[in-house]
Amino acid sequence: MTDYEVLRVFCGPDGRHGNELGVVRDGAALPDRADRQAFARELGFSETVFVDDPERGEIDIYAPGVRLPFAGHPCVGAAWLLGVERLVTAAGVVAVRRDGGLTRIAARPEWAPPRTLRQYGSPAEVDGLAVPPPGEWVYAWAWQDEAAGTVRARAFPGRGDGIDEDEATGAAALLLAARLGRALTVTQGRGSQLLAGPRPGGLVEVGGRVVRVAGQPAGGVGSA
Repeated sequence: MTDYEVLRVFCGPDGRHGNELGVVRDGAALPDRADRQAFARELGFSETVFVDDPERGEIDIYAPGVRLPFAGHPCVGAAWLLGVERLVTAAGVVAVRRDGGLTRIAARPEWAPPRTLRQYGSPAEVDGLAVPPPGEWVYAWAWQDEAAGTVRARAFPGRGDGIDEDEATGAAALLLAARLGRALTVTQGRGSQLLAGPRPGGLVEVGGRVVRVAGQPAGGVGSA
């Protein structure tokens, strides 16, 4: 059996919500990329992380249908779980810091997968959106309070892989903070919270709260 853990990343201030993340601590249990992709598809989370070296923070990230060189909520969740000061992803080295119960990672905006950042006039417009047809990865957002830097957002991956709406999307929040050039507090999905903002050296930081949900064996792919 392939053991994995489930985290909720970018929880709200009350510890609720957040985006579920599957983490396989022993990446050697599934060394082949095709098997990892199949396992991520089987779990069905928006992303699954395979830890290849826990001390060095080496991780490998998969959505149900594609391998990702970098993604925000997997990096924040893995950093929290492993307790490392940095992560090594296929895109590059990701810095990690902890601040008052929050786990934050800093990365380059160009590492993030492409997203269409679509602004709306009000949070009510964002809340009223229907899931668009597959084909475009849309991050819909509106100011809640522009002066305070608070944002309401929803995310529609559009990949046709069963994830119609993403509960909390770190890479998209990172891209939005990079575009606007300021610190943001984003409320996404049902009530997840992400904090993002520029850092020195062209980096952008994104972070939030992480909660461990469960650790369990999974049958099927990779079973002994």
